[in-house]
Amino acid sequence: MSTQQITIELPEPVMRQLMRIAAATHQSIEALVAQSVLSNLPPSVDNAPPELQTDLLSMQGLSVKELYTIAQTQTEPIQYNRHTELLQKNAANQLTPAERQELSALRQSADHLMLCKAYAWSLLRWRGQKIPALADLPVPV
Repeated sequence: MSTQQITIELPEPVMRQLMRIAAATHQSIEALVAQSVLSNLPPSVDNAPPELQTDLLSMQGLSVKELYTIAQTQTEPIQYNRHTELLQKNAANQLTPAERQELSALRQSADHLMLCKAYAWSLLRWRGQKIPALADLPVPV
């Protein structure tokens, strides 16, 4: 990995803390600063499908309220029920070609929503917001 050099000014207490940690952990101050910067960056979208990366990156500019709205979004009941119905027909090997395409589109839509929701929760956590326990999240009806 190539590196870039930047110069920053740190308050004396921060510099003393870095020096103590560097000495105690046998690491360079540069390595500690790089690790600190890396661990404090917003969640990466590098592993997301390329066609969704721009959408996810744009979420970084949203307010906390907007991120909570995305994180708590539920699939429309009609869409959820249709998806479930098609999954059952698929399990019984009874899908028509048109239903197979519809199921694929519904799956893709559900995957997109789930990824956006997960990324919204991740951004909220990165911003220091409280994240509810899994058991406290709404379950689709």
